[in-house]
Amino acid sequence: MNSYYSKFLLFSLFGLFIVAASCKTSEVKSQEEDDPKSAYLFVYFTGNGPGEEAVHYALSRNGYDYYALNDDKPIVPTAQISNTGGVRDPHILRGEDGIFYMVLTDLKTQNGWSNTEIILAKSSDLVAWETSKINLAEVFPEFSDITRAWAPQTIYDAEAGKYMVYFSMLQPGSYDKIYYAYANADFTALESAPKQLFYSPDEKSCIDADIINKDGKFYMFYKTEGTATKGIRVAVSDSLTGGYVPVEGYVDQTDKAVEGSSVFKMIDSDTYILLYDMYIDGAYQFAESTDLRNFEALGAAEISMNFHPRHGTIIPITEQEANRLLKAFPSKDLPLVTGATNQAVRNQNIKVDAEAKTVYLPVYPGSDLSSFNPGLLTFPGVTVEQNESYDFENDAVSYTLNLPDGTTTTYEVKAELAGNPVLDGYYADPEIIYSNKDQKFYLYPTSDGFDGWAGTYFKTFSSTDLVNWKDEGVIVDLTKDVSWANRNAWAPCIAERKIDGKYQYFYYFSAAQQIGLAVADNPAGPYTDSGKAFVGEKPEAIKRGGGQIIDPDVFQDPQSGKSYFYWGNGYMAGAELNEDMRSLKEETITEMTPDGTYREGTEVFFRNGTYYFMWSEDDTRSPNYRVRYATADSPLEPLNIPEENLVIMKDEEQEIYGTGHNSVINVPGTDDWYIVYHRFTRPKGISMGGAAGFNREVCIDKLSFTEDGSIIPVKPTLKGIEPVNLP
Repeated sequence: MNSYYSKFLLFSLFGLFIVAASCKTSEVKSQEEDDPKSAYLFVYFTGNGPGEEAVHYALSRNGYDYYALNDDKPIVPTAQISNTGGVRDPHILRGEDGIFYMVLTDLKTQNGWSNTEIILAKSSDLVAWETSKINLAEVFPEFSDITRAWAPQTIYDAEAGKYMVYFSMLQPGSYDKIYYAYANADFTALESAPKQLFYSPDEKSCIDADIINKDGKFYMFYKTEGTATKGIRVAVSDSLTGGYVPVEGYVDQTDKAVEGSSVFKMIDSDTYILLYDMYIDGAYQFAESTDLRNFEALGAAEISMNFHPRHGTIIPITEQEANRLLKAFPSKDLPLVTGATNQAVRNQNIKVDAEAKTVYLPVYPGSDLSSFNPGLLTFPGVTVEQNESYDFENDAVSYTLNLPDGTTTTYEVKAELAGNPVLDGYYADPEIIYSNKDQKFYLYPTSDGFDGWAGTYFKTFSSTDLVNWKDEGVIVDLTKDVSWANRNAWAPCIAERKIDGKYQYFYYFSAAQQIGLAVADNPAGPYTDSGKAFVGEKPEAIKRGGGQIIDPDVFQDPQSGKSYFYWGNGYMAGAELNEDMRSLKEETITEMTPDGTYREGTEVFFRNGTYYFMWSEDDTRSPNYRVRYATADSPLEPLNIPEENLVIMKDEEQEIYGTGHNSVINVPGTDDWYIVYHRFTRPKGISMGGAAGFNREVCIDKLSFTEDGSIIPVKPTLKGIEPVNLP
């Protein structure tokens, strides 16, 4: 707990919220409006239950990790600003005049979903708000029959020199449409009756419109509903007040029910963030874009909130504005250190312990820790006294943090070289080979970080030392390169074969719960798909029920020169490959399931006359996901399971969890062996629940054997391995 935040008293807080609209705050110029923006304010409500339909605030330093202010309690007394006793869908705008404008739906859903009022609010400081209620049915006779007015928003019309308020309304016998009107100079009422702005071409309900101006064009994001049309769409116009033409398709990146979309631009960036409320699932999703047409969802590990928002909006704010909000709406559990600016620090894996007041900084191998300045990033309102280099090689360094109330606190910061994970970002199910053609190692993982394992492409990475990896780009994209499957790109494997004096690469991959094959002349591609599933049905020889057709593994027997293929989930199947590597010898298909611990992820390799078979036990979403092994005398013979056959498992002391689905690599010309596996993203993974199972990281550690060939259990590490030298 950060005690300094609790020292600020909410003195006369409710007195700050002036309900009457007598004060001309729209004439006041915000002193901070031209200051650099350095933080983000998220305004939202929390639900449909008692007291949840109210305005809440949260702050973020980076636009991705948000923390509730005021201990996630309302920042304005709902009963004083609302007729119904509930407010929803808060939309906030920084005005051209330096004033902040907020509009809300006046609705308490405990009384039903019908309402006729919206609320206009304005503030010069984000703390004190003047509010006005507008009953659209009473003020405008032509809309006296409306049954609901939802989700108002505001945008400045530069041509008109006024603030336009737009919202959806429903009249009997029709469907929800978007209307607009201009606010008066005091932002207390609408100048005239609303005009129709937009309706969905399919004549279905159209709600939750959000308009943003980019390069002179206006992009309207909206929710449309219906059996075949349900989700977030975008329409584009050259004019703010009409002419919107829908773009084909949907921009939300989920098949879940969504509403309440909003877009904001990242500070000093060309990136826009589209956020939307997955209201049935109780989740929020963020998606990135640079053109406002094509979006890519951010994974669960990339976004964090210590609260559960509903239908909100985000704006950038200045440091002064953030400080003022912290003093007015303190919270007990806000972070102090949020990251580091030094590019040698793996920000994805920083661990901050607020209770112990410690920071762990994982640093890329090869960095000089004897004179190192991490460039600590702090939560808004917190500054660091030290801005110089220190010796981190042996001990932690004490940092003094200056807090908004004038006090200080000390954090112990430890920086260590960390080779794991070996790849930046989220990847899983790693396959590794040594290419004799290129004399490099190549790593082929699942592209991870997609909710529900929804990735659609594969990449490869190359290295000469197993420590430093180069991104070689996408080698197979299901949506572009594969005709028979377009989802669930998982768990690939690869074989390098010399056929007729020419190297060829056979890339087997899971897609749509089948296994495909793509072929290339180089390990980094380009790859050409075979045009059909390599294994599309469960063979008759596999007797076990259930299980998916996934997780291929290919193995070339150094003794016979033959190649073998393995796959399965819930069962282990094996077969000999034909010489062309493009088909199985059907008569050799064998079920090889070792025992009840087998789940998936077969890996086969040969060492000193012994065939080793590895597999993953438990579920990849489980912290106990781990690897076991057996041996055999040939590639398709029954497996011998050692009494102690655990290869790698979680290490709770190091907070390493979910260690599984591995491959193995031998450094050519040596007896040096390494295990390549994935783990939960660290440190967030263990607190993510099932989502940790699709936010994983690839690691490499040393694999060792006893004299009799038994595998010595591997202790997963943060440090990783030293660079290897190829003969």
